[in-house]
Amino acid sequence: MTEDLPLAQRILDCVESIPPGKVMSYADVAEYCGSRAARNVGRVLAADGGTVAWHRVLRSDGSCAEHLRAEQLSLLAAEGVPIRGDRVDLAAARWDGR
Repeated sequence: MTEDLPLAQRILDCVESIPPGKVMSYADVAEYCGSRAARNVGRVLAADGGTVAWHRVLRSDGSCAEHLRAEQLSLLAAEGVPIRGDRVDLAAARWDGR
């Protein structure tokens, strides 16, 4: 990923490139974009208003934000993402950016 773009654009580009059926954690996205600030990923996605596949980004333990859980898990299940209880099976669904 090019460092020439602003961080917010790099975050949105990364999230948009996550294939259906795969997920990344907020920390994964931050690292992919050359940042250590996972919280910035959440802020950018919240401000974006849903133009990218936000539902493919979750917490590092595979859980969703409480206020988004039902919608996020429904969208992920529709893509075939493996879910155990109320968490995504990150070992099976994590995307490494390649």
